[in-house]
Amino acid sequence: MKAGLPQNEPKTLVRWEEMRLYERIRESRKGAPVYVLHDGPPYANGPIHLGHALNKCLKDFIVKSKNMAGFDAPYIPGWDCHGLPIEIKVDQHLGGKKLQMKPVEVRLECRKYAQKYLDLQREQFKRLGILGGFDKPYSTMTPEYESVVIQTFYKFFEQGFVYKGLRPVYWCMHDRTALAEAEVEYENHISPTVWVKYRLQSDPRTIDPALADARIHGDKPVFTIIWTTTPWTLPASMAVAFHPTEEYVALEADDGIYIVAEKLAKTVAEKCGFPDAKTIARFPGKAMEHTWFYHPFLPWERRRILGVVADYVTMDTGTGVVHTAPSHGAEDFATGARYKLDPTCDVDAAGRLHNGLPEYDGLQVLKANEPIVSLLKSRGVLLHSENVEHSYPHCWRCHNPVIFRATEQWFISMETPMGGGTFRSRALDEIKKIKWDPAWGEERIANMVEGRPDWCISRQRVWGVPIAVFVCNACKKPLNDPLVNSRVVELFARSGADAWYMPESDLLTQGAKCPCGGSEFTKEADILDVWFESGCSYLVETANEANQPWPSDLYLEGGDQYRGWFQSSLLCSIGANGSSPYKSAATPGWTLDEQGRAMSKSRGNDVDPVDIANRMGGEIVRMWVASVDFREDVVGSENLMRRIETTYRDIRNKLFRYVLGNIYDFVPERDAVPFEKMEAVDQYILRQTAALAADVTRWYEEFAFHKIYQRVNHFVVVELSAFYLDIIKDRLYTYAPKSVGRRAAQTALWRIGEALVRLLAPIMSFTCEEVWQHLPKLADSTEPGSATGTTENSPHSPTGSRPESVHMARFPERRDILGSDDIPAEDPQQQTDWNTLRGVRDHVLKALEEARNQKHIGKSLEAQVKVTASDPFYPVLEKHKDDLRYSFIVSQVALERASRNGSGQLAVEVARAAGKECERCWNYSTRVGEDAKYPTLCERCGPVLRQLEAGDDGPPSNP
Repeated sequence: MKAGLPQNEPKTLVRWEEMRLYERIRESRKGAPVYVLHDGPPYANGPIHLGHALNKCLKDFIVKSKNMAGFDAPYIPGWDCHGLPIEIKVDQHLGGKKLQMKPVEVRLECRKYAQKYLDLQREQFKRLGILGGFDKPYSTMTPEYESVVIQTFYKFFEQGFVYKGLRPVYWCMHDRTALAEAEVEYENHISPTVWVKYRLQSDPRTIDPALADARIHGDKPVFTIIWTTTPWTLPASMAVAFHPTEEYVALEADDGIYIVAEKLAKTVAEKCGFPDAKTIARFPGKAMEHTWFYHPFLPWERRRILGVVADYVTMDTGTGVVHTAPSHGAEDFATGARYKLDPTCDVDAAGRLHNGLPEYDGLQVLKANEPIVSLLKSRGVLLHSENVEHSYPHCWRCHNPVIFRATEQWFISMETPMGGGTFRSRALDEIKKIKWDPAWGEERIANMVEGRPDWCISRQRVWGVPIAVFVCNACKKPLNDPLVNSRVVELFARSGADAWYMPESDLLTQGAKCPCGGSEFTKEADILDVWFESGCSYLVETANEANQPWPSDLYLEGGDQYRGWFQSSLLCSIGANGSSPYKSAATPGWTLDEQGRAMSKSRGNDVDPVDIANRMGGEIVRMWVASVDFREDVVGSENLMRRIETTYRDIRNKLFRYVLGNIYDFVPERDAVPFEKMEAVDQYILRQTAALAADVTRWYEEFAFHKIYQRVNHFVVVELSAFYLDIIKDRLYTYAPKSVGRRAAQTALWRIGEALVRLLAPIMSFTCEEVWQHLPKLADSTEPGSATGTTENSPHSPTGSRPESVHMARFPERRDILGSDDIPAEDPQQQTDWNTLRGVRDHVLKALEEARNQKHIGKSLEAQVKVTASDPFYPVLEKHKDDLRYSFIVSQVALERASRNGSGQLAVEVARAAGKECERCWNYSTRVGEDAKYPTLCERCGPVLRQLEAGDDGPPSNP
């Protein structure tokens, strides 16, 4: 068993491919309870990064551990292949040529691009040891997938969930398309912030008599003040909104009277230059409803500003008065609908302003901010301005700022009546039934669903599943004909969504009539939101895979998927099947560098998992994933990978290499020693191993992989290497080969190796496969749990033969480690004794180290130790006195009971061992030289050599 992961792992992958390992596992698990982890599709637009590795390795740990726990746990990887990022890359490649290309030709180029990275990522995931149905993954761009997506859309459409209407949506000016909430990320952005006065046109007596008196006697105009970080929306301002129940005040300054929220009045007065203004009136915001104001720069004849009330007006910042542009905000739009305000949008798809004043007309909105601020100054309505850095929505793909823009889009209504409630309430009910890991996930997604607007499902692009709806040329309404819809589904299943852009699809409406009587139709040009597509993934899997249960057992994706895939999958499945597609959802944290910064290639702080695999081994990446608590943000770096490499070497060398190196002549059927005939320390370590196995299998169920990593590392370094393996070296190297003592130690090593190779296989997949090939090959129906007989042992197939791969085996059970179900997993007295012995051993080792530092001894075998002890130490030491020299790794031990009264007394004295050093075992003995034939050997080694010379190397095996 040689090291060299980068060289050996690819050979293992070839072997797995040749033996069809994944398919063999599936065959061997037929009839077992099914466990389905449904894969969330990564986007096929580049090589994998460390976040991908974290995600896929976690899934691989779960799937492999479920298979080894006795489940039938398939894993079908998937890829999200449609959408904006791929189309943008293809646009950049095609340049002006795209304008002369047909949609189906552009789609072909997008398909090639997506397939290229699907193939790349597939090989990279396999390089990390991920097992799954990679030969038949699901992909959102295949006919079988696209047909289920459009079928799911039709279920919503035919049941009245879908409508087309004018609504403000997130709009990417760079990519010229609508975006869903899940496609928006918030980044820091610097915006010009302005405080602008709107002059009251209405009679102030309708608000409060004190305002009229001040206006008449002081000849002062009345204003309200709005505050906004988007000056470019002011040309679309249609109203000013006040909170209906909050108190507002009228502040009298030298040049006018200003109406603002009382809670913000002091701050506003100071910023706007009238800190000494006095309050002359108080009234609730409701008093401002149906008043009229002048627009700050558009003439009265063109724009009249209405006073409205709205509950969303807050008192935490600003003035307590919100300018309202129905075409540029969801809340503004709702207010506009309530007061019948004009929702016309004068911003085009590229974000340019139209139908405005010369100062800003034709400018892109963000570039229009400065000239509009200058315009406000020139009109004398700007009271204050400053730049503010704040969180602002950006496109998740191109990372440019986005805007709200009112356009005609397709929506799924969250308020559609459904099963005694609404679509929204049904989703909230399903969320309560799901197990969320971490638990805070439930509140997070529930809040998102509860507060989300209707789902905008249309995009103004080409690369995706089209919204395959025919629009009547006569009445401009969509045709909702189930027969036509079923024809589209059949066409997509046969030819894929590309067929929508081919003449064949024009024939689908033959014989169809619109309720208005029209019989001529135009095909809708928009495509579906890619989140709707990916949200159909488990619907696709259950449609195309036999025996897939509903719902799946687990979805596992990052925290951003609460507003993405978790949510879209939930909504699609409720609409199509009436329930959630998953029983539980788990969420890994983000991958960060050692300074706590998010990883990115542009920042240069990313860690390439494929590079690590090629230099250190895929096993190192896998062990890094196991080492972290994935529920928290996790740190990855070259330094951490090096530390993991050290841990890997400890497990490989101190456990597996030691085991294999010392059972080279061990045949379990012939040589295994029953538990009751083993030495006490062998029994103790096997019980420790059984306890470890119980912990590890429980932690696999809990997905607590970091606990497994820590526990196994401690077991190997502390329990085995520093204790048990140290003690049994004497038996392994000096006893007669077939002696019961040596065979007992080998039996314990074999059982430990058999247990650990299976317990670690889901994590250390490559190494455990290598070890599995070197462990003793058992005859059919022979179990590690029995020296000669058969039991129903987990590492074997139903036929009783040892599986060809460790990944086809089962986790060890207690009988596999202890040898029989009749042997209790715990022996409290034995555990207490060994806790005591190990405590004394620690004292002895400390005393030996002190003697070594003082040059009294060199190695520990040069020492004799005198232990003086009282209760509770003495009875335990007396019981095991013949084994103390081996436990302490010294040549002689003298034990005395403490003469003083009292308990808990323990004293250790170290002196040089008596006698001479045995040339063979290195122990010191006063009997070295007694054997004339072997004058340099001790009383133990001489007889062993005589047996070996006579061809008798010990008593028969299987004592």
